[in-house]
Amino acid sequence: MLTHALQAVLQRLHNAAGEAGRPTPALLAVSKLQPADAVAALAAAGQRAFGENYVHETQAKQADLAQRPDLEWHLIGHLQSNKAGLAATLFDWVQTVDRAKLIPLLAQARPADRPSLNVLIQVNVDDEASKHGCRPEDAAALADAVATHPRLRLRGLMAIPAPLPDRERRRDAFRRMKVLFDAIATRHPSMDTLSMGMSEDFELAIAEGATLVRVGTALFGARPARR
Repeated sequence: MLTHALQAVLQRLHNAAGEAGRPTPALLAVSKLQPADAVAALAAAGQRAFGENYVHETQAKQADLAQRPDLEWHLIGHLQSNKAGLAATLFDWVQTVDRAKLIPLLAQARPADRPSLNVLIQVNVDDEASKHGCRPEDAAALADAVATHPRLRLRGLMAIPAPLPDRERRRDAFRRMKVLFDAIATRHPSMDTLSMGMSEDFELAIAEGATLVRVGTALFGARPARR
């Protein structure tokens, strides 16, 4: 079942990219709250990159999946300052850097024997009070700060636009993110990742320039409740 779901999502990505005349984006499987055996099953089907929201849940899941050191782990949930050190050791990517305080904490804690930690700046593109992320006008300064640390590698931006029923308004948010990404990338050519789009709207995000989409429900089905 998971194999079929993965193939269906990959086909949708390919089709959306073809229709938009854009490269097919990378797929991040959002595995938060999913059991380790579900991750293992999707990994066996060929998926390598997984997104998690909670640091300690990821730590336990990685222990259960110790036989798969090839998997790539992305933090896509809000990062508390007191967990930044652990996050820097567990994850290959942190997609949710949204304030300057996190940057030196991640850099100092990144193990010297690991590659530099891939970082995305999370942008609150629709200025939602309930969402984390920096203001669009603050993203460039955060990107500059990340780029000063050799143990961090600035890769781009991430956003979760408001889940508006009007798809054209969602498209506008994705479009604004691409404009912001392009503007900051003129100063930081290492930026190659624009993470936006989820199960219900990733085709729109791809059309507007997403290079990585975060998909959970379309792969795993309804998410279990957090225990």
